[in-house]
Amino acid sequence: MNNLLDNFGTNCFSEKNLKNRVPDYVVKKFLEIKNGKTELTLEIADIIANAIKMWALEKGATHYTHWFQPLTELTAEKHESFISINSDGTSMAKFSGKDLMKGESDTSSFPNGGLRSTFEARGYTAWDISSPMFLKGEEGSKTLYIPTAFIAYNGEALDKKVPLLRSINSIKEQALKIQKLLGDNETENINVTLGVEQEYFLVDKQFFYKRQDLVLSGKTVFGCLPPKGQQMNDHYYGTIKERIESFMAELDNELWKVGVMSKTKHNEVAPNQFEIALMFSTANVSVDQNQITMDMIKKVANRHNMVALLHEKPFQGVNGSGKHCNWSLSTDKGVNLYDPETLTENNLSFLVYLLAMIEGVDRYASALRATTATPGNDYRLGGHEAPPAIISIFLGEQLEDILENIESVNFNNNSSSHPSEITVDKNISRIPKDISDRNRTSPMAFTGNKFEFRMPGSSASPATPIFVLNTIVADILKEYGEYLEKELKNKSVKEVIIALVKDRYNKHKRIIFNGNGYEQKWVDEAKKRGLSNLKDTVEGLPALIEEDIIQLFERNSVLSRSESLSRFHVYVERYNKQCNLEVSTGIKIVRNQVYPFVIKYISNLSKSIHRSRKFSQMKIYLSMI
Repeated sequence: MNNLLDNFGTNCFSEKNLKNRVPDYVVKKFLEIKNGKTELTLEIADIIANAIKMWALEKGATHYTHWFQPLTELTAEKHESFISINSDGTSMAKFSGKDLMKGESDTSSFPNGGLRSTFEARGYTAWDISSPMFLKGEEGSKTLYIPTAFIAYNGEALDKKVPLLRSINSIKEQALKIQKLLGDNETENINVTLGVEQEYFLVDKQFFYKRQDLVLSGKTVFGCLPPKGQQMNDHYYGTIKERIESFMAELDNELWKVGVMSKTKHNEVAPNQFEIALMFSTANVSVDQNQITMDMIKKVANRHNMVALLHEKPFQGVNGSGKHCNWSLSTDKGVNLYDPETLTENNLSFLVYLLAMIEGVDRYASALRATTATPGNDYRLGGHEAPPAIISIFLGEQLEDILENIESVNFNNNSSSHPSEITVDKNISRIPKDISDRNRTSPMAFTGNKFEFRMPGSSASPATPIFVLNTIVADILKEYGEYLEKELKNKSVKEVIIALVKDRYNKHKRIIFNGNGYEQKWVDEAKKRGLSNLKDTVEGLPALIEEDIIQLFERNSVLSRSESLSRFHVYVERYNKQCNLEVSTGIKIVRNQVYPFVIKYISNLSKSIHRSRKFSQMKIYLSMI
C-alpha cells in the first residue's frame, strides 16, 4: 500500500514539486497564469525552468522534448540534450525559460491540409502550462516531456490541442455568464471534465509478425473465424489470466509514475480484448493522459512479447474497440453542473445545461459524426458492439418526463434528486438506484451526472470529439445567455427557464431516443424524424466544410475557415491512404502467399490425380494378363 502511494506521480512534475522549489510569489504567479488571469513572462519562466531542470536531472533525465499532437492521431517529439558547452570547453546543464516556452519544428513535414507550402517549414511548439510535465525512458536516459501546442509560423493550428484549448475557453466564458445570470456570484472558473475508457487487443508477438495485414494495416484483411470466439460470453469481465495480469500490473505502475490515474482494468467482450479507464480530470489533461496511455500500452505490451492493437476492428466477426468519452462541466467550487441532484426550486441551472446539450447535438449532429468518421471506425459503427452512425441522445424516462411536463414539475420533490433503492435479499444491504438505466446502444448517453459519447474509435485522439462538443454547447449557451439577459429584466428565473425549456425542448426532442439503437426499426424511425444517417467516412467527413459548421467554429474562435478546410483535407487524405494501404496489403498477400500456395496445392493435386490414373491403368493391364 505504501509503495503504491509512494510511487504515484514520482515522474510527474506537479504543483507540489514547484512549491518545494520556487518562492511563493512564483507559485502565485504560476497559478494566475494557469487560470488565465495574467500572461507568462520570461522572468517567471526562467525561475520555473531552473526548478524543472534541477528536478529532472535529479531523476536521471538527459534530454527534454516539446511533446505535441499533430493531425496524425499520434504524438510527436524531438529530444534536446540538457548539455551545453561553455566558451572554455567545459560542459554545463542548461535549460532556460525560453527553452521551456518555445520550440521549433518543421511544419511542412506534418499533415497541414494546405495551410503551409512545402518550402515554408517553420513552426512553433508552445508550452501548455495547464498540463503537467513528466519523465519517460529507462534509468540513465530519461527525457523530460513538456506538453505543447503546435502552431504554424503565422499562428494557424496544426494540432489537436490548440482547438481543444480554444473550445475550453469558449465554453468557460459562456457557462460563467450563465451562472452569473442565474445568481451564482461565487463561481470564478468552470472546468470541462473528461474521463476516458480505452479498449484494445493484445496479440502474441510471434503470431502478429506472421500476419502482414496486421503489421501493415493494423487489421486482418484475410482470415476466418475460429470455432470458438465470443459466442460463449466467457471473456467479458472474466478472470484475468496470469500473463495479462502481469502486463496490466506493469502498465498501471508505469502510468501511476507519470501521474496518470489508471483506475479500472478488465477483460472486454472479444477474446484478447481489454479495457483500461482513467480517473476524471480536466479535459485538456485527460486528453494528454489518454495519449500517454495509448503509447504506454504499446510499449509495455512489447516488453511482455505481445503487440497491442488499437485499431477499431482488427478482427472481423468479433467486437471492435471504442473510446468512450465521459464529459461534464463543473465549477471551481466542486459543483457538477450536470448533476440532477442540484435541481431544486431555487436552482434550475441543471435544466439549462441539459437543454444546451440536447439542442446542440440536434443542430450540429453532423459535426459530431464527422469527428468519429475514420477508416477504422467505419468497420465498427453500427455493429452489435457499437452505436449506430445515427446521432441520438439517451436521457432516461425520468429526465424525459421532467422536460415533457416542465410546467407541472415539483422541483423540490422530483424523482431525479431522490433516487429509489433496490432490495436484493435480507442479507444484502439496499443499494441506491440511479435515476436511469444505462443504454449502451446510444451514441450520447446521460449516465447519472455526465454524458458518455460512445462513438469515437479506439485509435483516435479524444481531443477532436471533445473540442467539437465543447464548441457546440458553448454556442448554444451563448444564445441562452442572451435570452436570459433579456427576459430576466421582467420575469423570475423560474418563469424564464420553464419558457426556455418549453420552446427549445419541443423543437429538438426528436434527437432523444431511449430505446434499442441496434434495431432496424430505429433506423426507420430516425429517418421519419429527419435525423441523418451518415454511414461511413465518405458521407461523414464533408460535414466539416458545411457552411454552418465553419461559421460555428469561427464565431466561437475555435477554428478559422482555413483551419476547418485544412482539417477536412488532412482527414480525406488519411482515409484514402489507409484504404490504399489495406488494398495494397491484400494484393501483396494474395501474390506472395495465397497465389503460391494455390499453385502448389494445384500442383500436388495434379500429381495425385496423375498417380491415381497410372495406378488405375496398371490395375487394368494386370487384370488382362
